[in-house]
Amino acid sequence: MNLIAAVDRNWAIGFKNQLLAHIPEDQRFFRSMTEGKVVVMGRKTLESLPGGRPLKNRVNIVLSRNKDFQAEGCTVCHSVEELMSELEKYPSQEIFVIGGEKIYTELVDMCDRAYITSIDREYEADAFFPDLDRKDEWEMVHSEDDEEHTYFDLIYYFREYVKKVPQSV
Repeated sequence: MNLIAAVDRNWAIGFKNQLLAHIPEDQRFFRSMTEGKVVVMGRKTLESLPGGRPLKNRVNIVLSRNKDFQAEGCTVCHSVEELMSELEKYPSQEIFVIGGEKIYTELVDMCDRAYITSIDREYEADAFFPDLDRKDEWEMVHSEDDEEHTYFDLIYYFREYVKKVPQSV
């Protein structure tokens, strides 16, 4: 499974259920990575999408503990166990966890790759992504896209992290 997010210097991802920045190149990257794939999100993330509607051309799966919650155009799972059972239908590399904070925190250990747009700025925030730089089991891999990008006064980087394969003893 994959994680995908845009984070600031403090690994912040949002404030008041909104993204911290809207960067067209990052939005294109997100779309190119997730179109035709499976996206996993929480209820608040679904509600933050335009019109509170599921993303087009994707299988939308929402994890919500509210047993009464339903969302048109989405599969709703009410526990991580139910989610994992639902995700067995799809190849792991086709699954992208897209937020929010609680979903990232619950699923980060089940993922093996993360696509992070790292914004070189600190924002006021109330939602955070797990800091992969502080997790021993994750490492950033440098790719040809590992260069500075700009959008007006924002500087950002596309980063890719992979979970280290445990070494046998």
